[in-house]
Amino acid sequence: AVVSTQSTGEEFTPEGFNDKSTYSIMFGPDKCGLDSKLHFIINFKNPVNGEVEEKHAKASSSIKEIFSDGKSHLVTLVLDYDGSFEMLVDQSTVNSGNILENMTPSINPPSEIDDPSDSKPEDWDDKEKIPDPMASKPDDWDEEAPKFIADEAAVMPDDWLENEPEVIPDPAAAQPEDWDTEEDGEWEAPTIENPKCASGNCGPWTRPQIPNPAFKGKWAPPMIENPNYSGVWAPKKIANPGFFEDKTPFANLMPITAVGLELWTMTKDIMFDNIILTDSRSTADDWAASSWNKKALKEQMAGSGEGALQDFLVYAKENPWVWVAIVAAIIFPFGLYLTCFRGNGEVDEVGEVKKTDKPTPDDEDMPGLEGDEDEEAEAEADEEEVKEVEEEEEEEEEE
Repeated sequence: AVVSTQSTGEEFTPEGFNDKSTYSIMFGPDKCGLDSKLHFIINFKNPVNGEVEEKHAKASSSIKEIFSDGKSHLVTLVLDYDGSFEMLVDQSTVNSGNILENMTPSINPPSEIDDPSDSKPEDWDDKEKIPDPMASKPDDWDEEAPKFIADEAAVMPDDWLENEPEVIPDPAAAQPEDWDTEEDGEWEAPTIENPKCASGNCGPWTRPQIPNPAFKGKWAPPMIENPNYSGVWAPKKIANPGFFEDKTPFANLMPITAVGLELWTMTKDIMFDNIILTDSRSTADDWAASSWNKKALKEQMAGSGEGALQDFLVYAKENPWVWVAIVAAIIFPFGLYLTCFRGNGEVDEVGEVKKTDKPTPDDEDMPGLEGDEDEEAEAEADEEEVKEVEEEEEEEEEE
């Protein structure tokens, strides 16, 4: 509940703030028995006589699930300068209207009211019809005749077993071997339903009941038009001494000096947090995105199995920003990888050659470096020496 200063005009003090303090706006969920509500109530002060009266918004759409699903929920009231209001649960609208047109009783009282001093005349007859005073009960009217009587035309069915008991001793039962007649008494077999009476055709037969054609009930004289009927009485109207017309009630709401939580419950584990009061809807939306939206998404993902996936898809459908966040979470790391490891996309060919010793296209055309010719000559000599040794070994094998 959002609470205003006390109606006495005294300065607000935390010590004097309690459940008796006059509030400006009350908003929030309420469950009493099977009745679930989302309250939006304004205490509006009559500028003419100073009286404060509660103004209730119309009933919201069903919100029963928020009391039973065990999840966190965000309830929001948006009240604009033009008097329009919107009530939301989990950022989905459940009620909307204008405080000038959709509150009960109305913000602006009627210009005329019933005269409290007026009263109905003693001879005023507001009965439109009366019993016919000339009517009398007919001589053959039997008020004692019963409404139903036995059907005398009915006969007992051929398969009716009038002398057959509905229960019989169990023929399959046997006396226990350890049964002691002297101590336990005479043994009797347990009873079972008589299989012959499975269709309910055992026991004494009685005729079925039928409506009594002679039944007329209690006699009463017929109603006729009242010759003295005076019509529906209503007190006369007078000018309303407390009448006023406020076309901009938002500007005249009682000031808000404190925020209080009114709680009466016998249910455990009810918690409230993150109460925000602001004059900017975007600020409230940003706050919800950074707090409740994350908590709600975490609760959706904490479930298991197909139910959790279904809950997430439903939540994502109602909150499309979730898909934006998921796409961003996938694209951003990939883009960061390209930026860090690929740079601007240009390959450093010189560095690549140095790291891998990769030959370049113009290696064959490049002039030899100093000392290269000597190294090549030595390599050729080594190859000739190896070849000679191999030939000698082949000759020795032949011999």
